[in-house]
Amino acid sequence: MSLTLAQFNDLSQEVAIAQLLTCCTSKSWAYKLADARPFADVDALLASSDAIWNKVQNDEANLLEAFDGHPQIGNVASLKEKYRNTQSSAAHEQSGANDAADEVLEALAKGNRDYLDKFGFIFIVFATGKSAQQMLDLLLARLPNDRATELANAAAEQNKITRLRLTKLLGNAETSK
Repeated sequence: MSLTLAQFNDLSQEVAIAQLLTCCTSKSWAYKLADARPFADVDALLASSDAIWNKVQNDEANLLEAFDGHPQIGNVASLKEKYRNTQSSAAHEQSGANDAADEVLEALAKGNRDYLDKFGFIFIVFATGKSAQQMLDLLLARLPNDRATELANAAAEQNKITRLRLTKLLGNAETSK
């Protein structure tokens, strides 16, 4: 569903929260952002989203709830599907990933399992425009981190994903940022 900002502002609280939960599955974030309506423009909505996320991310339970909204990529078959099936994904989100080598996909699947085992949550990264190799490189660079560092990294990546999803929800409305 794509909405105008005016339509979003006019949604019932329940429907607004449901729409926001498609962007980020942290209920605390969604409830607070729905409560902050109406927004004058998309930039105001994004700024409010950022401010609310900065507050709610201080509670690890909110972070984990948001991270749980992402599919876990844990096997080579699902990675092949993700990186080779351009018909079900936007081309710009798959740039360079269609010809990912099986070795890269296998390493990415193993890295995802290692990450989950070490940190207790899945690897979160703003994947738009990244190839499988770039994703693997980022995962391997972050794997040596401690849990607190990774929670902060994943929270920052989650916010990028949320901002993209919000702009898509609002029909890619123009922003000044």
